[in-house]
Amino acid sequence: MKRVLIAGALMLALAGCSTVTIRPEGTGKLATEPTRQMTYDYYFWGLVGEHRVDVQAVCGDRPVRQIQAQDTFGNRVLTVITFGIYAPRSARIWCG
Repeated sequence: MKRVLIAGALMLALAGCSTVTIRPEGTGKLATEPTRQMTYDYYFWGLVGEHRVDVQAVCGDRPVRQIQAQDTFGNRVLTVITFGIYAPRSARIWCG
């Protein structure tokens, strides 16, 4: 019974991966490699830590084609292993 509860808790914790994509209206989602990919550190299940992505520093004069914020499988595994003390998140930027 104990193993079933632990397995169920792990499945719930790992099932919540998500991606938020922002792009100009009328354009399709890009599937190419991003111009830049970064990982930001958050703590206590994401409650502590605030980060801003400076797209002008990444793209310069080129237009921003797409931005994604991700909670990946790898990010989630690190969060579960550290019991939520460390909860990284990833960001991806595509420039024109």
